[in-house]
Amino acid sequence: MATKRKLIVISAPSGSGKSTLIEHLKKEIPKLEFSISATNRPIRNGEVDGREYHFLTDEQIKKSISENKFIEWQEVYEGRYYGTLKSEIDRIAALNKKAIFDIDVLGGLNIKKLYKDEVIAIFIQPPSIFELETRLRNRATDSEQDIKNRLSKAAEEMEHGKNFDVIIVNDCLETAKNELLQTVKRFINR
Repeated sequence: MATKRKLIVISAPSGSGKSTLIEHLKKEIPKLEFSISATNRPIRNGEVDGREYHFLTDEQIKKSISENKFIEWQEVYEGRYYGTLKSEIDRIAALNKKAIFDIDVLGGLNIKKLYKDEVIAIFIQPPSIFELETRLRNRATDSEQDIKNRLSKAAEEMEHGKNFDVIIVNDCLETAKNELLQTVKRFINR
């Protein structure tokens, strides 16, 4: 009998610490492989195409959507698209690894709906909107308008948290790291 694929979906409002938590997981569980999402958002300082994201032009991303090259995609912010290319799932399967997704909330729920029990959907929740705003301002990567957009989106995303398999509140990073690690290990080993 073929081994079931195991997909780990991690979603959270921007600034909740999910990237830090995912980096911790990847160090602790070498059989995890990061699924690189595609986006048409501008590349930030220090980012590399094909490492953080597959950075596509507006035209490229719309063409990929129309050609059904995505497992899932969302227009997360007006004019800004994010999605998971089918080629990423194939790439990770060819490596004989388990895919881990850093994905927006609706995209994460769509993957869960598509792959059902092959997925564990984990929602990382910030302790509060106030704390989330502080984190977004402290990282200093977004414009004032982007921060406002992200905070507005965060309130909506937090409403969807209840639809995930697991909610981890990131109010203490070390506790959240441990809780996430144990949750993912249980899922992989079942």
